[in-house]
Amino acid sequence: MAKILLLLVALAVGFVVTIALASEFGGEVVVLHTRDEGGAERTTSLWVVDRQGFQYLRAGDGGSAWLERLRRNPEVDVERAGETARYQAVPAPELTPEIDAMMAEKYRIADRIISVIRDPSKSMAVRLVPAS
Repeated sequence: MAKILLLLVALAVGFVVTIALASEFGGEVVVLHTRDEGGAERTTSLWVVDRQGFQYLRAGDGGSAWLERLRRNPEVDVERAGETARYQAVPAPELTPEIDAMMAEKYRIADRIISVIRDPSKSMAVRLVPAS
């Protein structure tokens, strides 16, 4: 019984490590800077795709903490390829299926691995509009 329990724990740890590696090292990752209710800066590493001159992020869950923070304060900074720029983050639910498809194409196997824990019906695309 102890060996089975140990095997289950090892499989669970392996799964968590695989998800973490896929999300962090599965392709291009940007760093999103948001502010919490107290004004403290929070950073989140995310995947990004480009569509018609805009950058898009995807929340795997409409209740993601970073998504809630940008809904309260849509002015965000994004680090991409060594450059930081300011944006207005605009949820774009109507584009979520297209952004999901673009993420799947760009991130391939890593996106498939992440999709094991992501419910596409709860995803949310976010358009980054350059701040003026």
